[in-house]
Amino acid sequence: MNDVVAAVDVGGTTMKGGFVARDGTIHGFERRPTPRAEGPDRVIAAVSGFVADLTRPRAGVRPLAVGLAVPGLVTARHAVFSAAFGWRDVPAASFFGDVELPAALGHDVRSAGEAELAYGEGGRGVQDVLYLPIGTGIAGAVVLSGALYGGAGGWAGQVGHIPVWPDGVACGCGQRGCLGAYASGRAVAERYGVERAEEVVRLAAQGDVRARAVWGEAVEALALALATYTLVADPALIVLGGGVALAGDALVVPLRERLAGRLAFRAAPEVRVSRLGAMAGLMGAGLLGWRALSGVQGSG
Repeated sequence: MNDVVAAVDVGGTTMKGGFVARDGTIHGFERRPTPRAEGPDRVIAAVSGFVADLTRPRAGVRPLAVGLAVPGLVTARHAVFSAAFGWRDVPAASFFGDVELPAALGHDVRSAGEAELAYGEGGRGVQDVLYLPIGTGIAGAVVLSGALYGGAGGWAGQVGHIPVWPDGVACGCGQRGCLGAYASGRAVAERYGVERAEEVVRLAAQGDVRARAVWGEAVEALALALATYTLVADPALIVLGGGVALAGDALVVPLRERLAGRLAFRAAPEVRVSRLGAMAGLMGAGLLGWRALSGVQGSG
């Protein structure tokens, strides 16, 4: 299996890794915990170790390049800032170590958005799309006229920090009332007092009053933020991804209703769940790897 690249997608709770073929097929999938609680240096070491393990020669697998997707503000050469991990200006070389393969560093959500364009719903003739993974945190990949839009400084798509209730609960970014403080997987779980948001969804479906309140507030926060985004950017389609989107109809049905209710004078955009599921980020990291390989080949 030589026609693959190594790929790692770093999330706030877990890291996903494996080998990605040109058509997006994932081989040798592996999941490891992200040691966020142990500090930024420990996370960097864990990411570097994962990359090294995947690129090390092994029987039957010889990756051609490596792609790494991480959260925060990212350039090709630095992880400039990540509130999730406390990173500031971490050089790409810190993640790739002594790896002697073409390598590329990219933003996790933007990379997942590229995968959505290449393999998912966003690639089916829709030119203006918001791809919104809802996991440990929330950020969006903005697609305008068929192309990803990063903004003037690379900050476009920070939907998770739209203040839905300006005097609300504190967010890790330093603001109050951010969408992510109510609707991210971590926030939903913490506000109820369990480890995973899926447990809150299950309890809400069983009629638990407090779980229904926490989940209802999360859906309302999403509706408020997406109404704001819709009025500014006018997307034809909003694609939900990440672990929280696995709630399916428990999320999408009330969200569609509440979003429509927040847009009195215009129709709401279509809202769907990504068919790529939680693998979009890893597939996007694979695209980074293929791009790194093409760049090397193109310069030769």
